[in-house]
Amino acid sequence: MTTLADIRSRIRTDLHDLDSGAYRWSDGDLDRHIARALDDVSRAIPCEKSATLATTPGSREVSTGSLTGLVEVEAVEYPAGEFPPSYVAFASWQGMLTLHSQTVPNGMDVRVYYTARHTLDGTGTTLAGYLEDLVATGAGAYAALEWSVLAIDRLNTGGPAVAAEYGSWARARLTAFEQLLKHHARSRSLRPRRLFVPA
Repeated sequence: MTTLADIRSRIRTDLHDLDSGAYRWSDGDLDRHIARALDDVSRAIPCEKSATLATTPGSREVSTGSLTGLVEVEAVEYPAGEFPPSYVAFASWQGMLTLHSQTVPNGMDVRVYYTARHTLDGTGTTLAGYLEDLVATGAGAYAALEWSVLAIDRLNTGGPAVAAEYGSWARARLTAFEQLLKHHARSRSLRPRRLFVPA
């Protein structure tokens, strides 16, 4: 499984920053750029998840506080586990779901379908392979933009055009990153929230 160190290594290869004795970017700097690109990808192409939560007898409210990295609740099944599934309308506000079911919940479980931020750490990632490359592309672009700014007033052995060349390469990579985000992103058009007959 791909880890944060693997993505960092891909970025170093793209940036030709392979001399471990004289890295241009520290691991911390690259991790910051990776986190930024990961946030961008998570907003455009979030991780799809589901979770079973308990309801409180006599209450229509269910806390979503345990849903780590929650971006948006997509659907709610109540009671959970029936076939065909019984989806209910709901409202989501400040970490709480209000179920608009015809009956007041009696303690049965509810299944929540939601999107969440992707994770990437030392043990693995929730990113699909093509999204790993997308994060590496974006993070590399952010790192190169940072270096182009730093290189403006520095003595560069590569000549006076180094900062401009880094900036140009970074802008091209950033444009590719943004285009790929748009290509792979979920539709942002108006989506109906009721695709079913209420239970």
